[in-house]
Amino acid sequence: MKIKTGDKVRVIAGKDKGKEGSVTKVFLKTDRVIVEGVNKVKKHQKPTQAEPKGGIIEKEAALHVSNVKLLDSSKKVSRAHQHDDVKK
Repeated sequence: MKIKTGDKVRVIAGKDKGKEGSVTKVFLKTDRVIVEGVNKVKKHQKPTQAEPKGGIIEKEAALHVSNVKLLDSSKKVSRAHQHDDVKK
């Protein structure tokens, strides 16, 4: 996977198509990434000692790496696949 933490990416598929953000976390085994401010989901949080109020919280969920594209410094979408230059 060529996308790393801190890279700027654009979502190319799904409910947040077209949104941009930076990668905050990468999961190599499942080929998923978490992008800041994208793919927000609501989670029901049970009250605990650390979070006594509980309630409904919003957090970012992971996206598959095939649904994001790497952005250049000039905001152009670049290809970041491992097999782009392989001829068949």
